[in-house]
Amino acid sequence: MSNQENHQAEPKPLDCEHEHGLRSVPNLAQSTLERAARIFQALGDPGRLRLLAILAQDETCVSELAALLKEELSTVSHRLRLLRAEGIVQRRRVGRHVHYSLLDHHVQELLQNAFEHAEEGSTEANQSQPNQERENHHER
Repeated sequence: MSNQENHQAEPKPLDCEHEHGLRSVPNLAQSTLERAARIFQALGDPGRLRLLAILAQDETCVSELAALLKEELSTVSHRLRLLRAEGIVQRRRVGRHVHYSLLDHHVQELLQNAFEHAEEGSTEANQSQPNQERENHHER
């Protein structure tokens, strides 16, 4: 890296008319930010989220997950491998079967919050849609 890339220019002050509060940048390690980003990337797929919604209810074996999702065993296994690599799920072997569950309460709460937030957002979008249609109708 060159010296120019290492040295960041001082930001210009914002030309605002309101007073800014005294805030600080949260002291988060780069590794923490990168880990959080990988978790969100792993959660960023509807198929994996559907799988996690089942696991949020209870520990489930891979073959039951495949049957519930009506998907190939290899597809479900691939998703579980990725989620396990990111520390989102854990596995437990019982004889020939492998059972998966959410890793801990943090994952459970993250999923619950995400689903609740998504439902609130879709409700708000549905409520604003008739207003938008009325506005568009008046513009004609």
